[in-house]
Amino acid sequence: MQGSGGSVFLADCPTRLAVEIISDKWAVLVLYALSGPSRRHGELIDLIGGISRKVLTQTLRRLQDYGLVERHAPTRRQVAYSLTTLGRTLIEPIEVLTDWAKDHGEAVADFHEAAEAARAAAARTAS
Repeated sequence: MQGSGGSVFLADCPTRLAVEIISDKWAVLVLYALSGPSRRHGELIDLIGGISRKVLTQTLRRLQDYGLVERHAPTRRQVAYSLTTLGRTLIEPIEVLTDWAKDHGEAVADFHEAAEAARAAAARTAS
């Protein structure tokens, strides 16, 4: 898989770095949550189910470090986050992935459930 960024299989490939950044468990959800207007930390916590304040802070910092999210702090109490121009380029691919998940998420969950049941049956048979 060779592109303008190099081979994605090489450890120092910029393409691989970009994939690693957005494949983080929470990164895509945070980016998608910021696809609209700027949001405050508490708003993001309320919007993204299951994310802790600590993990959200870590994710936002990581996305800032890579130029995908920017922090606005007119005052200490009014900190908000938004996507950078570079971050906005990810919204269309995230929407495509989200549409795929809506269309196929149930099938993925069904296959996973069947695989777990098969493993459990095999374990019962082996013991």
